[in-house]
Amino acid sequence: MKKLFAIFSFLSLFASPVWAQSAEESNWYTQLQAMDSSQITILAILGVVLFVIVLLLILMIYLMNFMSAILKKENPELVNEPSWWESFKERFVTGKMDDVGGKAEKAKMMQDHSYDGITELDNFMPPWLQWVFVGTMVFAVIYFVNYTVLGNGPTGVEEYEEELRLEAIAAEYRKANMLASIDESSVVFDESAGALNAGKTIFQNNCAACHAADGGGGVGPNLTDEYWLHGGSIQEVFKVVKYGVVEKGMIPWQDQLSPEEMQQVSSFILTLVGTTPANPKEPQGELFSPAAPEPTVTDSTTVVASIE
Repeated sequence: MKKLFAIFSFLSLFASPVWAQSAEESNWYTQLQAMDSSQITILAILGVVLFVIVLLLILMIYLMNFMSAILKKENPELVNEPSWWESFKERFVTGKMDDVGGKAEKAKMMQDHSYDGITELDNFMPPWLQWVFVGTMVFAVIYFVNYTVLGNGPTGVEEYEEELRLEAIAAEYRKANMLASIDESSVVFDESAGALNAGKTIFQNNCAACHAADGGGGVGPNLTDEYWLHGGSIQEVFKVVKYGVVEKGMIPWQDQLSPEEMQQVSSFILTLVGTTPANPKEPQGELFSPAAPEPTVTDSTTVVASIE
């Protein structure tokens, strides 16, 4: 059992970087949820096949141990022979160490690498490290030929541009979600030219019939003066546009306009304040004064140092 545990521990050293990289590069759980039933079925079949292969590998190792024990019982001279695991470990993992102070070790003394009587010993490289080194060289050659010579696969610049493209799509998605969640508590005055132009178009198509094209009022109140029936802040104007004032004939627009469009037309309405309409309606409601910004509190204990 200890030998089996050692084998799987050794294999996990090579498998763990692969699993770690896979976990960093993609969210496997999200990808699994996105699979359809046929893909999940194929994945399950591959999992079963992999499990059977691992089971056969364990069974093969067990049989090798069993056969080794039988042979040693039948041939006593094999008792002192190293087991197949010890032979495998010496050949591919640890290597064979030279006896300390022996002839083999002294032969590896690098006499020309000596300083104050301290001589460098040309130690051997463990087989597992040699294979890792060879593997990196093979991988480097394949990587260079594939990406540089054959031109297969994306370059670093192409991968960067692809990441920028995906991030731009994600940014648009986040923006769309943010705009879709605008309500009377999160709405803000959008003074950008694009938003105001869009708001003007919406106003002309939907609001001018009651409030006049220049906002001077008609069936609805005058929107150019400083008097408001339901408040003149961006939040209050948005709320009126969204829910309407049914008892006074204004319909709610939340079913016909998106949250972004209601924000745009509300922002445009506020730009009409202070303009001069052709035929203004008399003021209605109460005088609205925008809330003054809170004064900045300064620390009276602050000492201002000056250099004269």
